[in-house]
Amino acid sequence: MKYSIKKVVSIMTILSLLFLAACSGDSATEPTDTGTKDPAVPATSTDASTDSESMFIGLVNPPTGFNPINSGDVAAMFIQKFFQDTLLEMDGPLNFVPRLAESFESEDGQHYTVKINKDANWTDGTPVTAADVAFTINTIAHPKSETSQGANISMLDGLEANGKLPEGETELSSVKVVDDKTLELTTTVPVDPNYMKEVFGLNVLTLPKHILGDVPIEELSTHPYMQNPTVSTGAFKFVKYEKDQYVELAANEDYYAGLPETGKLFIKIMLAPNLVGQLQTGELDFNVSKGIGKIAVQDYDTVEGFDNVTTSIEPNIGFQTMFFNNDKFDKEVRQALSMAVDRNLLVDKLLKGHGEVIDGPYTSLSPFLDRSVGELEYNPEKAKKMLEDAGFDFNTPLELVVPIGNKVREQSAPIIAQSLQQIGVQTNITNYDFPTIMSKGKAGEFDLLLIGFTLTLDPDVSNVYATGATYNFMQYSNPAMDELLIQGKQEADVEKRKVIYSDIQEILLDEAPILTLYSDHDFAGINKRVEFGKPVSFGTHHNLQKWAVSGAN
Repeated sequence: MKYSIKKVVSIMTILSLLFLAACSGDSATEPTDTGTKDPAVPATSTDASTDSESMFIGLVNPPTGFNPINSGDVAAMFIQKFFQDTLLEMDGPLNFVPRLAESFESEDGQHYTVKINKDANWTDGTPVTAADVAFTINTIAHPKSETSQGANISMLDGLEANGKLPEGETELSSVKVVDDKTLELTTTVPVDPNYMKEVFGLNVLTLPKHILGDVPIEELSTHPYMQNPTVSTGAFKFVKYEKDQYVELAANEDYYAGLPETGKLFIKIMLAPNLVGQLQTGELDFNVSKGIGKIAVQDYDTVEGFDNVTTSIEPNIGFQTMFFNNDKFDKEVRQALSMAVDRNLLVDKLLKGHGEVIDGPYTSLSPFLDRSVGELEYNPEKAKKMLEDAGFDFNTPLELVVPIGNKVREQSAPIIAQSLQQIGVQTNITNYDFPTIMSKGKAGEFDLLLIGFTLTLDPDVSNVYATGATYNFMQYSNPAMDELLIQGKQEADVEKRKVIYSDIQEILLDEAPILTLYSDHDFAGINKRVEFGKPVSFGTHHNLQKWAVSGAN
């Protein structure tokens, strides 16, 4: 394949943890839970069957914190979006709807005008302004700020490759406050408006300038607001977080989109088997599904048999992978190990068909998936021969590192190990909580590492595959890939972008820095008393003010 890549202004990104987060599905700490009445939640609120004022949803891994610009996991972002509004929401594939921004427009793909809802206030009554959004962007861009949001603003003019201002600068000229409710943004080059809306509009949470504006940048990450957000913009208000047990939220009576139907919302944290038990008893209104509240596949039939529950199964854009330590394994070894894993067995037997095998970072929901680049062959005989030719050491077991919490992923590990054993490759499976996984990943302390991702519908994957990206644990580096990733982000024409991302898919299939395993469908059990609201592939947080339950199952 021949590449013709012109030089462009580099906006190479590191990972946005709010936008692309390692989809752990893992409990950093395993909470104790009986599966019946939950002592973690106040006693007056545990009986969902008679409480028409409260809603109860369940997930399996706790949030790491509530810092709007430095949340490190999917659970934190999921929870934050109940009380902190993003500028936009997506209620269908690339269908953007207003949230905090009543409009988000551009005529040329480079100059964007954002108008904040005229009625939007912080919960202390202070208006939400364009100055708040500008303050947020400049705080993320500050060279000394601690943030995971660099990738989500990296397209703006004046930023370096990591979404940061040059040393000594503290304010972007490409961010202009026109009036109290109007903001103008300028990108380095024209970009696909859908990219701008999804990456920036759906992921950047606004900081309250009137609360944090005078805090020194070095002290911002430790400010009490980052663990106890006393003012917010969303349909609910933060009440408290009982660590590893539950988050309590209350209706925002002055919400600009209308008074929420639900007075209180409890997001309960528990072990995956207890999701099933509490759906049956009525203590949960639904499980979150996605990567952070999955019910084990073997329990699907059980949940579908509950009289008080309806179920929903949807494909999604998240997927599971096995990282190779590229410093330890060259291309031929990675290709061979990839060909040895029977991924169809994982989908057919482990997922009971509720999923799909994927050959790259795009599932069937992505308009950028190009099946014409080919697919990975399952060929254990060829794999073994390739390893022998490469001089592979069959006498030394490989360490297969697996996060705890996501039971399906945990169960996939011995199946993968068995596939490798069939070609003579021995493995030692080691399990760790997710913070340890992150530490070991960054340090390169693994041979093989199972980890999941929830990407965006936009095809940019520089946050995983670019040289030096935060989640490039496999230490993959390819200058041609880096150039393509930059070009893909900066190309405004959708059809031209598809060509670029087809080239990217072809490189990834050939070089095998990661083995993409499967995308398992989201499964949710929903209490029949829920009148409005459920987890969906797109738009879970849209119209939160309409979420409602009746008083009886």
